[in-house]
Amino acid sequence: MTFKIGLQLYSVREVLKADPYGTLAKVAEAGFKYIEAANHNAATDDGVGFGVPAVQMKESMEALGLSIVGCHINPLNLDRLPAILEYHQTLGNKQIGCDIEFYPYYDLEYVLRRCELFNKVGEMCKAYGMRYYYHNHYQEFQKIGDQTIYEIIMSNTDPSLVFIEMDTYWMTRGGQDPLQMMEKYKDRLVLLHQKDFPRNAPQPIVMFDGVVDLNQEITDAVFTETKDPLCFTEIGTGILPIQDILDAAETAPHLEYILLEQDHTQLEEIESIQTSMQAFQKFSIMK
Repeated sequence: MTFKIGLQLYSVREVLKADPYGTLAKVAEAGFKYIEAANHNAATDDGVGFGVPAVQMKESMEALGLSIVGCHINPLNLDRLPAILEYHQTLGNKQIGCDIEFYPYYDLEYVLRRCELFNKVGEMCKAYGMRYYYHNHYQEFQKIGDQTIYEIIMSNTDPSLVFIEMDTYWMTRGGQDPLQMMEKYKDRLVLLHQKDFPRNAPQPIVMFDGVVDLNQEITDAVFTETKDPLCFTEIGTGILPIQDILDAAETAPHLEYILLEQDHTQLEEIESIQTSMQAFQKFSIMK
C-alpha cells in the first residue's frame, strides 16, 4: 500500500494567520497536495478558520492543486455542526475531527458524557456522508481504575461512528507503543499524524517519566507549560521509528493519508515543512 503524504496546517499556523493564501501557495510549493485544517474558531467560523466562504476557499485550493482531507473542529457544538458539515461538503472534505479535549480525567461520568457527544457527532457526520474522528494527545493514557482514558473512549463509542486519527508522537509520549496501538485499533484508523522527537531533547520521551505526574489533572495550562518546544524536530530527522510505524500502518484498511505535523520548530515555519518533506522522502512509502 502506498500512502499519500499531507500536512496538518497547525504546522504553519503563524504564517497562515498573516497570509492565508500566500501560505497555502508555499505549502503546495513544498510538495504537499493534501492538507488537514485546524479550525479553533468553530464557535463562529463554519469553515477552516480563515473566515472565507466555502466556494471561494474551494476555488483557491483547486488553483493550488490542494485537497482537504480532514479538519479539526473546536469547540464541538451540535447546533453549529450542520453549517460546518455543509461548508466541508462544499470543499469536498469527507471527515472532521476533534483535536483536543481537556477533560477532568478523574471524572469518569464526564468522560462518558463526552463519549455520548462523540457518538452524536458521528451520527450527524454519517447523515452528511462524512466521518468523525478523534485525535489523541498524551493525556488519554492516564488511567481511571485499570483502564486508560483512551480505552474508555474506544469502548464507549460506536466504531461505525467514531473513527480515530492516531498521533504516534503523543502516543509515544504517553508511554504507549504506537505499533501495538495501530494493530489494536486498525479498523478505526482513518488518519495518522507523524511528528518526530529530537535526539538531544531536554525532556524524557515519556511525559510521565518525571515531566507530568501520571495522576495529576492535566489542564490546558499544564499541557501548555510542560510542552517544551525543544522536544519537536523536523519529521524524519529525529529518533521515532517512522519506517516501522509506516510498515505497521499498512494493515489499517481505511488509512490513506499520513499527515506531517510540527507543533514547534526552531526554523521558520515554511523552512520547517520543506525540511520535513525532504527528510520524509527517505522512507519507503511515498506518493
